[in-house]
Amino acid sequence: MDTLLAQEIYRTAHLTGSFRLRSGKVSTDYFDKYMFESDPGLLNRITDRLLPLIPDNTELLAGLELGGIPIATALSLKTGIPVLFVRKKAKEYGTCKLAEGMPLAGKNVCIIEDVVTTGGQIVLSADDMRALGAQVAHAVCVIQREDAAQAHLSANGLQLTALFTFEDLMLAFN
Repeated sequence: MDTLLAQEIYRTAHLTGSFRLRSGKVSTDYFDKYMFESDPGLLNRITDRLLPLIPDNTELLAGLELGGIPIATALSLKTGIPVLFVRKKAKEYGTCKLAEGMPLAGKNVCIIEDVVTTGGQIVLSADDMRALGAQVAHAVCVIQREDAAQAHLSANGLQLTALFTFEDLMLAFN
């Protein structure tokens, strides 16, 4: 574990209070992902550490709306792997696409996410992309908030690789 990077993420993005998570749970500790995603130096260091976590057979990086998009874009710039911008649901006008960018049918897609709690949105997005012909078996995230995400994703044919767990970040600063 890169303790210095974990400490910097903690100092930059950790908040205390009462926060409702996407899962519906309430937490007193929260990592505001936009704080580390909007800092170019920190985002650069994070994506440097994410690079070796991307599976070798990846043909497209899928950044999930909204937080996964800056990370996937930065990784695309570093790897040369094209990026997809994946909505939670297909837009209802224009091209009516779920995923903007290169065609995804028949491609090995790695989902890129910022913070994963249960993995619910990853499963939904993976299923949507699979229905469009993509091969989706991997997801990479910056922070895995709960251990249950691994089991949930595995049960849905997905392997999750996290740069840090929630515990890693909490312990690195204390």
